[in-house]
Amino acid sequence: MQRLYDEVGSLDQRAYSEFHLSEELLMEHAAEGMAAYIKKNFQLRSTLLIAAGGGNNGADGIALARLLHPLYKVTLWHVKTPKSQMAQLQKRRADSLDIFTCQEPEDAYDVLVDAVVGTGFSGEFDAGMQRVMQRLKSIKAFKIACDVPSGLQQSGVCADGTFKADVTLTMGALKKSLFLDGAKDYVGEIEVVDLGLPREFYELPSRWNMLDMGDMKLPTRSEKSSHKGSYGHLACISGEKSGAALISAQAALRFGAGLVSVVGYNTANTPYELMHSEQLPVNTTAVAIGMGLGEVYGTEDLERFFAHELPMIVDADLFHMPLITKVLERKHLVITPHPKEFASLLRHAKLADITVQQLQERRFYYAELFANSYPDVTLLLKGANVIIAHGETFFVNPHGSVKLAKGGSGDVLSGLVGALLAQGYSGIDAALTASLSHAKLSQIYSGADFSLTPQELIWLIGKL
Repeated sequence: MQRLYDEVGSLDQRAYSEFHLSEELLMEHAAEGMAAYIKKNFQLRSTLLIAAGGGNNGADGIALARLLHPLYKVTLWHVKTPKSQMAQLQKRRADSLDIFTCQEPEDAYDVLVDAVVGTGFSGEFDAGMQRVMQRLKSIKAFKIACDVPSGLQQSGVCADGTFKADVTLTMGALKKSLFLDGAKDYVGEIEVVDLGLPREFYELPSRWNMLDMGDMKLPTRSEKSSHKGSYGHLACISGEKSGAALISAQAALRFGAGLVSVVGYNTANTPYELMHSEQLPVNTTAVAIGMGLGEVYGTEDLERFFAHELPMIVDADLFHMPLITKVLERKHLVITPHPKEFASLLRHAKLADITVQQLQERRFYYAELFANSYPDVTLLLKGANVIIAHGETFFVNPHGSVKLAKGGSGDVLSGLVGALLAQGYSGIDAALTASLSHAKLSQIYSGADFSLTPQELIWLIGKL
């Protein structure tokens, strides 16, 4: 697990005041970190273009040029006149080495480093900068962003023309902006560059964290004297589209739940390995509801599925029903909406009336708004980067894949959460492990990225 920050300027200031480092020293370490990455991954004498802006992001790039000259065939492109004190200093140093500069770059290099603008950028590029960004886009090269891709704003929203990196070498600590859904196509792989301090000294506690695969805590069966009842009983409520509940139920059985029942009126096609009932079984330990629910149940019928205090996973159609506001009052509740469903939920809860696009541009804010209003509920907000929130703690899972963009994938996720709830996991622990497991399954799958089906996801659970 790694910490995430809205900004790191305050962490830099702490490095100056508490650890007696200077702005110049941090910049040298930033350049050294980028140089180390290039030396590790690219042969000496490779061609290297560094596009440098006029601020401190540009200064990082100019310092990098000095460190790699003459080991590499370095070309500096000053897309803006150096204006910051550090950029001017770094330019004087680079000029003293006669590092080659160009007025117009060539069409191909081995490596292109974007050091045009950093975290202070906001708004949109002007016409001149649009031309620069289009030129960078046209160049064939392995593309590295210095700190953040130019055009990525602190909110995570990407300006028109944002640099599209193969890897982002971000300075000091991870920024939340790198993990907004819309940024995922621009940041590439993300690596943190130390700034002269180990991260445990540079960083401070944060309410936001990025999940690593090591945070996945799979269910275990360590006690030999156990039986099917020892591992919980999940009840999956079947609705109008019964296939969704069946997918969840089969995923739950595969993920360790000792017993799984499909509950409701529409259970005729229940596979033999699953049980079925019209009522919640008396030994139920958790409930999964919402997947393919449709409109076959009236409010009174639905309320009977909530007449208990069992842990519950809620998904899909329930987020469009007024009943959801009553459901949110429960303890031991995990909800797994996708963006459209979450926007609907926010409207029903009278927290916000927004479009899906508005939500996607401020996912972090609305996740916090919901968690502050419903601190007992665990939110798992689906997306390219999953957000998980509970009380005052927030997590981002960036490990998913486009392979999961297929009907039924979310039903598998609901089954994973439900299985863990049935086995005694807390809501937040169930959400974290289920989300990471879901992502891991997509990584394990070796077929074409368009071909993964829910059935294959379920089968792969045994490979975790």
